[in-house]
Amino acid sequence: MNFKQLSAFREVMLTGSVSQAARNLLRTQPAISAQIAGLEDEVGMKLFERQGGRLLPVPEAHYLLEEASAIIDRLNAADRTMRSIRDLDQGTIQMVSMPGPSAFLLPDLIAKFVQHRSQVKVSLIARSSIQVQQLIAVQQYDVGLADIGFAGFDESPLVDHDILRLQCLCAVPADDPLARKKTVTAADLSGKPMATLYEDHPNFIQTKAAFDEMGAVFKPRFEAQYFIPLFTYVERGLAYAIADPAAVRSYALYKGANAEIVFRPFAPAIYLVTSIMVPKHKPPSNLARAFIAELRTGLRAVMADSAAPQS
Repeated sequence: MNFKQLSAFREVMLTGSVSQAARNLLRTQPAISAQIAGLEDEVGMKLFERQGGRLLPVPEAHYLLEEASAIIDRLNAADRTMRSIRDLDQGTIQMVSMPGPSAFLLPDLIAKFVQHRSQVKVSLIARSSIQVQQLIAVQQYDVGLADIGFAGFDESPLVDHDILRLQCLCAVPADDPLARKKTVTAADLSGKPMATLYEDHPNFIQTKAAFDEMGAVFKPRFEAQYFIPLFTYVERGLAYAIADPAAVRSYALYKGANAEIVFRPFAPAIYLVTSIMVPKHKPPSNLARAFIAELRTGLRAVMADSAAPQS
């Protein structure tokens, strides 16, 4: 038995008429009659008695009606679900990210993506950059975001990378004299207290190298795993920081009009190399593919904003 046969059978049972069933299903009466006859051949028994041009269901037909209705309803539900998945209105996205962007930037991008997709579920967890790659390599997540290029970070053949080079900016208290400069240099910060990431991180290494290049004194005072906590020290006038554009956007998101820091281009230029990671041997769903595209667009917009002239 097939779907058309069961649909024709159920419609005849519900309407009591071949002609009405044909109209409801947008088919011809001979087509409906042929489907009923074929179904009877399949089950090996008559389902209707013909009396005076009418079809009267036999008792066994009522049992089949219950089964046919359940099958048709399940198939219709499956069809609706697959259409919803195809249209990116339903599904699950699992993302793992280094801690910084997971606090404000990524929730903002995710919220924009799911705003009109009420049936989409998103999981976002924070791990170290090395752990992000490890989890993507074992195919546990759809997409990951992490910094790369530091000691202990081994390239995995199980991960595909989309590399982004984020040019860092200098975080300066809004009332600081350096806030009036169009570009802050390492020489401007010589001997001044700095809020930095941990010593093994590429940002710390590049920042120290930039100071050394200009013969400036590099004086780290505060250290953290990611940039957001460092901005508190900058707000209090206790330090300066060299932060990537993703952290700058995160600060703008959570502070809004209450921002107490301004960000200026820094020289010599420092770049944070970040990767959007996907598992090499786990094809993404259509939904995940669309989200990853939006993630790329959002991060590239952050890069473009950081390159624009600062007010």
